[in-house]
Amino acid sequence: MFGGSYVGATQMLAAIARPPHLAGICPVVTASNYHDGWTYQGGAFAQWFDENWTSGLALDTLNRTAQHNTNALLGMGKLPLTSYSLFNFSDSSSGLYSTHALAPYFLDWLAHPNYDEYWKRWSIEEHYADINVPALTVAAWYDIFQGGSLRNYSGIRARGGEAARSGQRLLVIIGGHAGDGRKIGEVDFGPAAEQWDEDEVTLRWYEYLLKGVQNDFAKEKPVKIFVMGRNEWREEDDWPLARARSTRYFLHSDGGANSLRGNGSLSATAPHAEPPDHYVYDPSNPVQTIGGPLCCDSAHMAPGPRDQRPAEAREDVLVYTTPVFSQDTEITGPISLELFAKSSAVDTDFTAKLVDIAPDGFAQNLTEGIIRARYRDSQEKSVLMNPGQIYKFTIDLWSTSNVFLKGHRLRLEVSSSNFPRFDRNLNTGEDQGTASRYVPATNTIYHDSEHSSALLLPIVGSS
Repeated sequence: MFGGSYVGATQMLAAIARPPHLAGICPVVTASNYHDGWTYQGGAFAQWFDENWTSGLALDTLNRTAQHNTNALLGMGKLPLTSYSLFNFSDSSSGLYSTHALAPYFLDWLAHPNYDEYWKRWSIEEHYADINVPALTVAAWYDIFQGGSLRNYSGIRARGGEAARSGQRLLVIIGGHAGDGRKIGEVDFGPAAEQWDEDEVTLRWYEYLLKGVQNDFAKEKPVKIFVMGRNEWREEDDWPLARARSTRYFLHSDGGANSLRGNGSLSATAPHAEPPDHYVYDPSNPVQTIGGPLCCDSAHMAPGPRDQRPAEAREDVLVYTTPVFSQDTEITGPISLELFAKSSAVDTDFTAKLVDIAPDGFAQNLTEGIIRARYRDSQEKSVLMNPGQIYKFTIDLWSTSNVFLKGHRLRLEVSSSNFPRFDRNLNTGEDQGTASRYVPATNTIYHDSEHSSALLLPIVGSS
């Protein structure tokens, strides 16, 4: 079996069923869990993907229904998937008839925000031990399913059957759903990026697996990644890289990290007595999505690496930046942010984005994450906050491989919205799908000796 995205999901689910004649799979840019990393992420609804992808599926269903039963369309108005309160707080009841008829699963997604049995029954992560076939997993740095693709490789390598553990290969490209070729988004990744050809790689994989051809899959290390910055391919023994050093870069400021004009900084030195940073998150004026791991409507929302300076100009975006690197510095592996914060609301979101700042100021987004406060401890159960109480949040920014070249800087953006990639948290603690009101939230980020908020970076080395 072979193919990408949803077709990658069918391969994983087939492998879990262990049909006797399945000899190998080649899942390309697919997820590991259809709750976290597909429909939701960090507890937030992945709105841009969920609604435009479902709208496309619904249109296909509508076309097929029209071919067979015109009467079934009577009473259906326009597709409702862009009129939910998730977009504009409007009443969604007028669109329920056509949604039930064309995309009833979308209503299921809204009805199951928690990671419950609805999701667990077909979660790949719950069934790695059932997989016993070799797999070539293809992930991509700017792909919407990057986190799940990398978890699939690591999970099967650690817990799969014997044939699966020894037969795992991982290839990490650049764009995935965000695009192919040497230029993705606003960045040209050079001629080496053009070496990726899905059909050619798939054929080589099966020539090696089924015919025993001694090609690159027989001779090279099991992991091959594209290292951005230097824009070159590199072989590795495994993922994550064992030689990567997990290093804390602590948040610092004089209490004014708001926007590019602020005084936020990042360094390996732990903070002592520093005032916290504050900003007001207003759901009626969210921080807009600029590029990143998006799918599936590039005409209306362009994906990939794009200049983040318009977002960084906002007062409700905290900006923390390192000094200029005096030598090339590589970050390769999983990235997370440990954040000590409080809110005036019972629920809110915290977002984080890793950015590479070029000498000319271009702010290239690398990877990003989000946490919905009510899911800070578990995605299986939501627990609201006590307003004014300080909590520790861990934001998963997924992974990257990027060399920050000499003269570049590393930047962290912290805010509370990334819309419409994720739905806006209305801050009331009510059901996001049916809530009809919102409140602004004053959110506070701490970075002192007792609350040392830090970005955890896998540093491979400097040269």
